[in-house]
Amino acid sequence: MTDIHSLKPPVPFGPVDLDGGWEQVPGGAEGVEQKMLSGALDEPAQVGVRTRLIRFRAGTVANDVFVHDYWEEVYLIDGHLNVGGDDFHAPSYACRPPGTPHGPFASPEGCVFFEIQYYV
Repeated sequence: MTDIHSLKPPVPFGPVDLDGGWEQVPGGAEGVEQKMLSGALDEPAQVGVRTRLIRFRAGTVANDVFVHDYWEEVYLIDGHLNVGGDDFHAPSYACRPPGTPHGPFASPEGCVFFEIQYYV
């Protein structure tokens, strides 16, 4: 049986700095940034869970369509996001089971969303 703390250690309530600590998403389009909150996702081993914030800077366009083998839940906190030609404004939510195509993306004014990705 897996120790739940090995998947994600506890994180106590505390402030989240929305101005600093952002980094470019590895392999992502220019202007797509992440702020890791907790956990880790090991895609080659198909284990783990990660929670992060994603920020699209104003004018960001990410032309790729993504399909992955893990679950992904997204809550649009702030701003406007165009996904595959459909416009979404905060607050909005999506749940993507493994194998669900999603994209391309654009955010003319920018946006921030909360994302949980996990293997079952």
